[in-house]
Amino acid sequence: MESIKIQNVVVSTHVDVTFPLTKISETYENVEYEPEAFPGVVVRLKDPNITALVFRSGTIVCVGSKTEKEAIQGIGKIMDMIRKLGVKIPEKYKTKIENIVAVGTLGYDINLENLAFKMEDSEYEPETFPGLMCRLTNPKVSFLIFSSGSIVCVGAKKLKDAKDGLKLIEKKLKKYS
Repeated sequence: MESIKIQNVVVSTHVDVTFPLTKISETYENVEYEPEAFPGVVVRLKDPNITALVFRSGTIVCVGSKTEKEAIQGIGKIMDMIRKLGVKIPEKYKTKIENIVAVGTLGYDINLENLAFKMEDSEYEPETFPGLMCRLTNPKVSFLIFSSGSIVCVGAKKLKDAKDGLKLIEKKLKKYS
């Protein structure tokens, strides 16, 4: 594998508090709220550079960060924004990685049609999607593999799972190519 890069870490948290979405949207500039189109508030932060979905139920989902640390910092800033509105939020709350997206380049072209016949747990339907989809069970991650040698890993809950999955898929690709 020539290079592996984390593209997105999705992290969520939940507190037992009702978030005042209208008040959040009216108070802060970096917020979008269109309840008829989406049931949450969309908050865009510059530092860290993340987007968060804030729901009335007390759930926050952070997307767009490159690291877990960035995502947790972003959630913390949003919790502080909501606290400033007078909402009592616990100081401690648990965060959970929902998904890690990693991309890589193998450095060589791949014959996807040939690979699809040989590789178990794979799907290739070029008329609907230009990549081969492959699922692993241990670690539980999925891959999109393109003829150019580009590869995308989705579904990891830990960085180690993404890295281990990429190593395993590379071995499989060498075996079947």
